[in-house]
This record gives sequence, C-alpha cells and structure tokens, in this order.
Amino acid sequence: MPRLCSAVPSRKPGAPRRDRLAGAMLAGGVCLPVCLPVCLPGGPALAQVGTHAGHAAPVTRDEPVTFQADNVSYDTHHALVTWTGHVTIWQNGHILLADRVTYDRNTGVAAATGHVAIIEPDGQVLFAQYMELTQGMRQAVMTDMRGILAMNGKLAANGARRTDGKLNDMSRAVYTACKICAQHPERAPFWQLRSYSATQDLEHKRIEYEDTYLDMFGIPLGYLPYFSTPDPSVKRQSGLLLSDFSLDDKNLGTYVTLPYYWVIDGQSDATLVPLIASSTGPQFTGQYRNRFNDGRFTFTGAVAYDTHTPSLIAGQAPDYSAIGLSGYGFAKADFDWNENWHYGANINLASSSDYMRDYRVTGYGQDVLTSNAFVEGFGIGAYSRLEAIAFQGLNTGVINQSELPYVLPRYKYSYYGEPDLFGGRLSVDSNDFNVYRPDGVSDERASLSLNYDRPFRGPLGTMWLFTLHLDSEVYNAHKLDLTPTYGNVNAATTAQALPTAALKLNWPFLRTLHGGSTQIVEPIAQLVAAPNSGNSINDHIPNEDSLDYEFTDTSLFALNRHEGIDRLDGGMRANVGLHANWSWGTRQIDALVGQSYQEHVDQNQIIDSGLQTHVSDIVSRISFVPESWLDLTARGRFDHETGQVHFADGLISVGTNLFRVTGGYIYNQHDLYYYYDSTTRTSDPQLAFFEPQNEATLGLSSRWKEFRASVFGRRDLATNQNVAVGADGAYENDCFIFDVSFVKRYTTISGETGDTSILFSVTFKTIGTFPVNG
Repeated sequence: MPRLCSAVPSRKPGAPRRDRLAGAMLAGGVCLPVCLPVCLPGGPALAQVGTHAGHAAPVTRDEPVTFQADNVSYDTHHALVTWTGHVTIWQNGHILLADRVTYDRNTGVAAATGHVAIIEPDGQVLFAQYMELTQGMRQAVMTDMRGILAMNGKLAANGARRTDGKLNDMSRAVYTACKICAQHPERAPFWQLRSYSATQDLEHKRIEYEDTYLDMFGIPLGYLPYFSTPDPSVKRQSGLLLSDFSLDDKNLGTYVTLPYYWVIDGQSDATLVPLIASSTGPQFTGQYRNRFNDGRFTFTGAVAYDTHTPSLIAGQAPDYSAIGLSGYGFAKADFDWNENWHYGANINLASSSDYMRDYRVTGYGQDVLTSNAFVEGFGIGAYSRLEAIAFQGLNTGVINQSELPYVLPRYKYSYYGEPDLFGGRLSVDSNDFNVYRPDGVSDERASLSLNYDRPFRGPLGTMWLFTLHLDSEVYNAHKLDLTPTYGNVNAATTAQALPTAALKLNWPFLRTLHGGSTQIVEPIAQLVAAPNSGNSINDHIPNEDSLDYEFTDTSLFALNRHEGIDRLDGGMRANVGLHANWSWGTRQIDALVGQSYQEHVDQNQIIDSGLQTHVSDIVSRISFVPESWLDLTARGRFDHETGQVHFADGLISVGTNLFRVTGGYIYNQHDLYYYYDSTTRTSDPQLAFFEPQNEATLGLSSRWKEFRASVFGRRDLATNQNVAVGADGAYENDCFIFDVSFVKRYTTISGETGDTSILFSVTFKTIGTFPVNG
C-alpha cells in the first residue's frame, strides 16, 4: 500500500500541497528526507525501459528515481499524485518529460499528457500527446507517437504499445531518414516507409515492418509484405544484407547473391556470400575481420566452379586447367610490436586471371598480384624495413610468370641526422636484397649510400648547397644474359662505388609590387664532379631498380638521374636553370627551364634519353594558375639543336563546380617497356619500342545542388584508338543517393578484348544500398 513518508509535513487529510521541489526515491519505498513525499509501491517504477545490447544497463528496481516539477499535489481521497509544469522524471539515464503526470496509487497507472517525451540513453527520443504507463514504464500505451532515432531517423505512428520495456508495437507506422520541410511539415518527405504495423525491438535493436509501401514524394512505388532493418543506432548486427543481382552479366549471365553478416564478438565479424549464376558455376565468398588491441587482420577468399572457356592468347595454348575448381585468397595483417616496431603481411593469390574476370574479383585488370610480409621500425630520424615480396602475373598476354622476381628478402635502412656543429646534415641509406627468377637474372646486392649536405648563405642574397655523396654496391649475379639485364656474361661477382661532390647556387631576385604581388627571378647553377661511370662495367652489374629512365625538370639537379642505384650517373657536368615566379593572392605563374652540360657521356644510355651527347636536351616546366577556375601544368623535353619534342605531358582544369573541363596529355618518343623486353646488345630494340607513347584524356564534370555528372575518355593518339570511356551521374541529398555509372574498356587483357560495365545503385540512408549490375 502507498504510504506517507515521515519527511512530509503535517497537513489536513485531502488538502493539496503545491510547491516546487525535486528529490530522489530509493527502492522498496524508502525515502530520503528531501525526496519524493509520496513513495510508489514496490519501489521506483517510472522510468523502466528496454535493455539495449551494448548500451546503458537496464533499469532495475534498485535504481533511484529523480523527479523535478513546478508543482506537485496530493489527493489522498482518490489516492492521486499529480505533477504539473515542466515535469521531468529520470532513472538510470532514461528521462520522461511532460506537462502533467498523474499517478493513481490504486491502479498503479501513471498518465502523462502534454508534450510527452521519453529520452533513451542512446539519444533516441519518443514523443506522444498522451501516454499511460504502468509497472515502471515497462508497460505503456501511447497515442500520436513520434520518434527521433539515430542518424536523423524519424518514426511516427497513430498509436503504440510498449511491452516489458522491450517492444514497441505500432499501428499505421511511418519511417523516414529525410528532413521534414519546416515551412510545410504537411508535405510528404522525399521517401518514407509506410506500414500497417511495425515493431521496434529495443532489446535486439531491430525494427520490423508488415504490409509496407515505399513512397517517394508521397507516391507509392513498391510493396513489401515484410521488411526488417536494424535500428539506425546499430553499428553492427548479424543478419542478411542486401543482395547483388544482374539480369545479363557478360560472364555470369543472370546472377544473384545472398550475403549474410555475422557478428562473432565485439572485435570480429564475418560476411558470407553465396552466388548463383546462369552462365557458370556457383561461388561462395567469405570475409573474416578481427581487430585486436595491437592490430587488425582481414581475410577475403572465395571458392567457385568456373565453367568458362579460357582466354585465347595469340601464340599460346589455352590453359584448360583454369576450368573447374577455382578461387582466390586475399589476406592483410597489420600489428604493432611496440611503439617503434610494426609488422604485417599482404597475401594476394588467385587461381587464374580468367577466374577473376568471370567472377568480378577485385584486382582484375592489373598486371600482377603482389604479396609481401614485412617488419619495420621507426626511430628518431631513422627507418628500417625487412620484407619478402612475391608476384603473380595476371596479364598473361605480356607477362611470363617464370620471369617475375621473388624478393627473398629485401632490407632497407634510412637515417637522417641532426645538424652538426658546422650546420650540415649526414644521411645514410642502405637497400639490400636477394632476387630470384626461375627464367631470368637472379642476384644479391648489398649497398651503402652516404650523403652530407652543408647549406650556407653568401653575399648578395646567394644561397649555396655543398654536397658530398657516396654510392657503393656489391653484387653477386647469375643468368645475367637473360631478362631484364641481357648482359654479355652469364654470372659475375662485382662491386662499384661512386664518390660525388656538388656545389649548387640559388640566387633569387625578389620584387614586391603595388598590391602585394611578388615576382621572383632565380638563376640556378650546379657543378657536379664524380669519376666516370657506366660503359663496360654495366655488363657485369644487374639492373633491378634503374630500368625506368626519364630526364625531366624533376631530375635536372639530381646527383643521380637514374631511378635507383644499379646504374650511377658519373663524370663532370654542369647543370643550369632559370626559375621564375609571379604570385598575387592565390594566383601564380611558376616556370623553370634548364639544361645539362656533361664532360662524360655514358654509351649505355637509352636511345633518345636526352643525355646521349655532351649537351643535354632542354627541359622545362610551367604552372599557370591565374584564377580559381584555371589550373594548368605542363612540362617537356626538347632537342637542343632542332627543338623536336622528345617528351611532353600536361594537365589542365578549367571551370567551376557548375561545369569543369579537365584534360591530360602525355607524349614520349619511345615506349620504354619494349626496350627491356629483349636484348639490345646484338640488335636494335624491337620495332614497338620506336612507336611513340601518345595519349590524351578528357573529362567533363558538373555539380549543381544535389546533382552531379561526369564523363571521361582516354585515347591512344598513336594508334588512333580509344583506350576507355565512361560516364557517371548521381543525385544525392540528406537521405537518398541514386548513382549510375558506365565504363567501356577497349584494351586487351589476357586475350580478352574490351569490356563494358553498367552499375545502378540506389541508397536509402539507414536502410541500405541496392546495387544492380549490367
């Protein structure tokens, strides 16, 4: 039976008491001296809600109830307690708000009216005009219910019933994640789910809908007899995911997937995806993820029965072993040993490129799959890494698996010291490896590079940089007469060392103009002294890291203009350049032109590298940004006698977000790939080497409010053929995304010429994405 607390002052029976007060009541009807004057039977029972997995603990009868109101009155004749004016009652993170709350001690029913709201611990809010609660809010009936959920989700119903604080059963329910128009709230949202009935499971964090229509702009577009989604506040929950399907895929035909997501525990999960296709066998894909305290691990793999005929490649017999049981496995691990050391692995394997093509496996179209395992350490100014690397060839039309290297292992060390007493810095680098090729050069290398830089300022604003540098390597090589070196000996053990001294001068002249703009004209000169290199010694040294050679403005002042250190750039030379810059606000023009004069010419230089004579080609670069709507960068290399273009590339972007044009262009007099495809010691490079690389790209894009669209094209100007074209269009607002993309490829990969893909996707915020492949 309800009882009066001793803290209540004496008054006449039935006389109401109205004052402003706040207090807390303990379980079992025990009251604090300043708490609720009337205790409810059986302890606190006004804020009971359902248990949310992973959220605040459930309300128990041992938790205190706290209330606050402008006024409270007691009617002992009818056993009623009434709170009015800004009523707030909370317990264990759950809050009830109302204009008026009346509690009937005879029936145990509390009635809340006027701006009723229940605030959950996770931030979700339920509103109602009238609400009856009993058994400590574990049971409730609401009329004209409205709810604000996570991620801007909104839920409304004509009526709702709460059962055991775990289920909210709603009639005539409507859900949306779209904004409601403030000026016209009566208008239908962009999209909504409209159901005859719905159930919100507060314990398992799901919302189930029955007899549901999908409305857009208030117009029904689809019907689902049953539909279930996680509560918007859920980050992870086991269950079926949205399927992927296509009616006419090029390789799969008609196919459908039925993914299932499994939350294993708080740190790991798995996704299981069966696929059924009409044009080939089934596939089962699985992904496992685990996040540890000191790192993470991910594995994605699949097993399939591929029935497609293998690709036909000119000059090669079909690989019928690719038919039948197939699969792939991609694994990634990253772990921290301590604050300085890190280790991990990336393993990527597939049964064949045909299988990856047939089942749309990520990575198809690449030349190789790369796998490695590593350990690396970071120190103050120092870095160390030990790794093993392996490659699997995918584009079998141009790649021979037996010629790909296995790097077992590779060690890299770098150190960059603090300034010494003289203001200089010492740096140390080492890059060592053991490379094995079944049908190609196999070699071991140990290297040590030392560099000392001493900058200083001279008179008249001159800036000088004095450099001492040493490259040294030791090699043990086998099969040197095979790819990629094609030397004139089969095996060799040799060493090379190249000490270099350089002095560089930068002499900037600065002028500040009216309005704050600045102009800089900066002559640059560099003298480099080193013993001669190259020529016959290269016959005994493998070439693993200096295959790609490109003399441009970026390498004009480099001590070694090769990409790596297997080929060294020796001899006496002088490099000169002129740099100019004009900046005003965010606008600028920046340009550089330069040339190299060398006493020693390496006879092993690549044909038309720009460095085959004592006077090099002229290199240049310009960056032009006169306004925010124009950005142009171009660079080139020109014959110093005829002016013929040997290399050029450029990027341009013109326009605003409303309409923008982007373009790119690259020209190279020769295709370097074919230079290393066969020996050049006994004959000239194959004819394909002399075919210029000449490509252009063009893109158009537009963004206006919620709409965006783009198209692109890439064309080989040397062969006058397209490489790829594509387009994308999308509409996106706060709750909805529609995206359609189209890509057509014209190139040949593993004997397959061309491919076309179309993808539609529709995303309803908090519900999911529905993809359709074409």
